[in-house]
Amino acid sequence: MMDIKLLTVRSEIAAGTRGAGMGIDALIVASLDQKSTFFSDNHVQNIDDVNNILFKNNQYPNAKHIDGVHTMLERVSNATSNVLAKGETPFVLAGDHSTAAGTISGIKKAFPNKKLGVIWIDAHADFHSPFTTPSGNMHGMPLAMVTHLDNQSEAVNQPDEETLDYWERIKSVGTSEPKLSPEDIVFIGVRDTETPENTIMNKFNIKNFTVDEVRKNGAIETASQALSHLNDCDMIYISFDVDSMDPSISKGTGTPVANGLTVEEALAINTTLVSNQKVVCWEMVEVNPTLDQHNTMANNAFHILTDTVKSYKHSRIVKV
Repeated sequence: MMDIKLLTVRSEIAAGTRGAGMGIDALIVASLDQKSTFFSDNHVQNIDDVNNILFKNNQYPNAKHIDGVHTMLERVSNATSNVLAKGETPFVLAGDHSTAAGTISGIKKAFPNKKLGVIWIDAHADFHSPFTTPSGNMHGMPLAMVTHLDNQSEAVNQPDEETLDYWERIKSVGTSEPKLSPEDIVFIGVRDTETPENTIMNKFNIKNFTVDEVRKNGAIETASQALSHLNDCDMIYISFDVDSMDPSISKGTGTPVANGLTVEEALAINTTLVSNQKVVCWEMVEVNPTLDQHNTMANNAFHILTDTVKSYKHSRIVKV
């Protein structure tokens, strides 16, 4: 059985709402409330954040705090690559979703010659760039970072030279080449997109399993179909944003969107996905306890986390 390493990333500099950096501690509180020894039973490595940058005036309106985001992506990439090089599997618990680009970059840094597929469980497509973003919040840009899709044909902004210099540096984190092809991305639950993102999704025929499809076909069958779309990939990374779930469960995330997954659906999807032998990394992001009551989101997310880890470990027990 392969060992896992929990990588904790308390960065929230790319989010539009403060508090996601506290999500990991909310998960720890949930574990204590549930009398779980999960965080002592598994190896944990914390990656230092640069959240102090939030006290400074942002100089980059089309890519807020891009200098700090670049620093964080380098740190996450190096940590992810090092864990994989040791034969361990990183389970990443992060604040805002931008750091997923660092995780993906670290996977490709460790395995540059393997084809990577990504399953993105999220309410949002996260395919904006400094040219197309309506907000400047970089947690909406990680897939553009790793595919090198600036989407300038849909530009609504004119980023300055310093912003674009950092953007190019970000695209070269881990490896200078694109980390994956957009055709090797599968969405589950995406339902809040802007026109520039729709253009990319349509151009590359990116599959999005809608919540209605999950309901119609079942969560386990949806996960199986998502994996089938990535049959040609050598390895798979799963990114689970808790805003993929419905706000009726909890508003403890920065960008809730109606008509999302139930906890049971999210649980079934994630536990099924990680049982696939090609999965090399799993990540959960955007728990924000400052927007919550009674730590509800963290308690639900912790349940999904522990069962996903159990499923991963059980699927990799060597039978003699």
